[in-house]
Amino acid sequence: MAKKITKICCIGAGYVGGPTMAVIAQKCPDITVTVVDLNQARIDAWNDPDVENIPIYEPGLSDVVGEARGRNLFFSTDVDKAIDEAEVIFISVNTPTKTYGSGKGMAADLKYIELCARQIARVAKTDKIVVEKSTLPVRTAEAVKNILQNTGNGVNYQILSNPEFLAEGTAVEDLHAPDRVLIGGDTTPEGQEALQSLVDVYARWVPRERILTTNLWSSELSKLTANAFLAQRVSSINALSELCERTGADVSEVARSIGTDSRIGPKFLKSSVGFGGSCFQKDILNLVYIARSYGLKEVADYWEQVIIMNDHQKRRFANNIVKTLYNTVSGKKIAFLGWAFKKDTNDTRESAAIYVADDLLHEQAGIAVYDPKVPAEQVYSDLDYLETRNSEKNKQYVTVFEDPYEACKDAHAIAVLTEWDQFKDYDWKRIYDGMKKPAFIFDGRHLLNEAALTEIGFKVYTIGKEAVK
Repeated sequence: MAKKITKICCIGAGYVGGPTMAVIAQKCPDITVTVVDLNQARIDAWNDPDVENIPIYEPGLSDVVGEARGRNLFFSTDVDKAIDEAEVIFISVNTPTKTYGSGKGMAADLKYIELCARQIARVAKTDKIVVEKSTLPVRTAEAVKNILQNTGNGVNYQILSNPEFLAEGTAVEDLHAPDRVLIGGDTTPEGQEALQSLVDVYARWVPRERILTTNLWSSELSKLTANAFLAQRVSSINALSELCERTGADVSEVARSIGTDSRIGPKFLKSSVGFGGSCFQKDILNLVYIARSYGLKEVADYWEQVIIMNDHQKRRFANNIVKTLYNTVSGKKIAFLGWAFKKDTNDTRESAAIYVADDLLHEQAGIAVYDPKVPAEQVYSDLDYLETRNSEKNKQYVTVFEDPYEACKDAHAIAVLTEWDQFKDYDWKRIYDGMKKPAFIFDGRHLLNEAALTEIGFKVYTIGKEAVK
């Protein structure tokens, strides 16, 4: 019979660990859930008396945290204590793409996963279920298992894979009513018992038919595959957007036409300046690396093309701004509306805005940034991370505004980089009156009413549509 879980620990208080554990605590008030992280500032933010100041912005998340925090949801830096007391330990730490050594630029860097496994092995005195929540390459569980089971302290461990399928901006909604919960475990009786214990936690609010169980390796690979397929659709429609611009077709009309085919469906067919976020690029590069490591060259080349297309789309967008502004943006002010990689999140990882800005900075443009949820220090941090110029240069040419109208004032052009709904409701006549003429808008998200803007006097360029001459 599967053991009833009463204490859960999650190592990692980021975009996955924080929201996931908050919802588990909300839905299972009899389970004590402790989220631990070595970053004191992050834990302090999760514990801020004003729940609106928690470090991650997701619609509805502050309400969930406010309901459970202090009752059965706790945030702490005391990792050892949480590990010692927990029956189930979720590992939800960062797995960035390696920036050094073998596999640089493609393979997942698993050093934080290994550190977690070694800490669990050092601290644990009772049997534990260890759950991989981070996105990991296939057969990572084997490495975790080897570390845990060779400590000689007599503790038994069961390793499960429980990848997240959250979409940032709708994470709380996705956790409350997921398409599916995927749990992979060993096919041994002990493995299946551990798997059932976790199934029973999710079954408290998720219909049982939506909880899928597989072996460990299928679960690990399913996460990479899901993100690869979604990113592939984005790159596919973006590849066609360039053809539409040349032929006079409208990519939105093409997407609507093919999306009505039940075999294709309408989702992830919106052309844009390119996908971002922490998962798509990282997971595809990981898939490419794994395929290459098994000698599957054609498979690796196929998936790598998704990334190549995405990079091309961002570069093409920046080049079009330069070309349209008479082949020079040197000394010109370009206003960026949006910096987050998508609306309803403050996450900027791999945001298209970063790379478009970088290309325009190479052309000596001045960049004015406005995003309703991204602070100035994050914008500068993102640009510094690229290491294409020194920090002082970034601050010299990039200014972050708290008022969108000030960001657009005296601008030669506006680039829409994030699809925040509020951008549609701005007083665009006021913005036009304050800009240099001719006033250009480059809509990288198919967000704005092109006809209304054109009537005001803007010259509008929308991805996937032939430019109005």
